[in-house]
Amino acid sequence: MRIEGVNYELDWVEFTVGSSFFVPCLNDIKARERVEGKMARLGYAVIVKLVIEDEIWGLRVWRTKRTI
Repeated sequence: MRIEGVNYELDWVEFTVGSSFFVPCLNDIKARERVEGKMARLGYAVIVKLVIEDEIWGLRVWRTKRTI
């Protein structure tokens, strides 16, 4: 998944229901579109929120269901 010029390689097998990941970003709208598009293609239901972690803006993505 490429966000703001950075390639993120995630182990989708390990992205199980209840787990989450953080993606640092400056443009949360475009980053959210990318993340939500990828999750839709994979059939994952997620919650995506804009957060600040360790003083870094980004998106926290939680997987909520096995499939949509």
